[in-house]
Amino acid sequence: MTTISTITKTYAPEMEALNCQIERRLSASNPLMSTIVRSQLRTKGKQIRPLLLIMCAKIFGAVTEKVLASAASVELIHNASLIHDDVVDNSMTRRNQSTINAVWDNHIAVLVGDFFTSSAMQEAISTGEIRIIDAICSLGRDLSLGEIDQIYNAREHSLDREAYFRVVDYKTASLFVASARMGAMAAGAPEDMVEALGRFALLLGRCFQLRDDVFDYYDSAAVGKPTGNDLREGKVTLPILIALENKPDTEISDLLKHNELSDEQIARIQSFARDNGGVEGTYAEMYALRQEASEILDAIDSPVAKTLGELFDFIIARQF
Repeated sequence: MTTISTITKTYAPEMEALNCQIERRLSASNPLMSTIVRSQLRTKGKQIRPLLLIMCAKIFGAVTEKVLASAASVELIHNASLIHDDVVDNSMTRRNQSTINAVWDNHIAVLVGDFFTSSAMQEAISTGEIRIIDAICSLGRDLSLGEIDQIYNAREHSLDREAYFRVVDYKTASLFVASARMGAMAAGAPEDMVEALGRFALLLGRCFQLRDDVFDYYDSAAVGKPTGNDLREGKVTLPILIALENKPDTEISDLLKHNELSDEQIARIQSFARDNGGVEGTYAEMYALRQEASEILDAIDSPVAKTLGELFDFIIARQF
């Protein structure tokens, strides 16, 4: 099974150049901003989205400065969204590290998030490509709408599958779609390929979120990190929606309308989802997404297409 480290190693020179570009863009004379930026960059994660952008660009040729600027723009706005999300959710940790708002307070965190957003816009503008600038601006809009939709659904205790997927597409998949489209645009790909890779990325982004949602329905010890957080925050995701479709249960439905849930109630909901096909049904959705993605990749005459398929498989199989 291909791992993300194997894929990333293939693109190590490009990813190193990307991170150098991000560091240069985020350089600041203010010592507090510099300290926070250095701390943030030490916990940069797997960088799947800029990796996807670079891979899509490679289908059509070399990774140019325009491609790297596009990748930096996506990664910067992704980080900005995480910083702002941590403020909205009052999160104290991310990737096993203290969040900016936990260490320096919400005021500083919002300003740092704004700094990252502005830096993302500067990178996009540096490409001189209006479609790339439009893509990153549209992405910022989608991320904001996704967060608002998610808050609204939680407050209204929505059990609607369509509303759930709308949040997924705005909050998660939009980053993947923008990455694929911007990579293809930066490399001069024809419009039909931009659209095809955008569709592939939508499927990949949806699958990424579905896999995350499955984690939340297991015991924390089994996953190796806290689970049940979505339920604590009133976020109803696909595993429990499928389980309720398979076996309507007024007790569970009523529990999901509570503003606060005890650990015992969360365990009850998790167990119900596992016992009534919620997890299996979510995996079935992921495999259906993978099948449609395979059909798109089969039409692309490039060895990169195979690696994109391996990236999709990693998303489904990942354990953390």
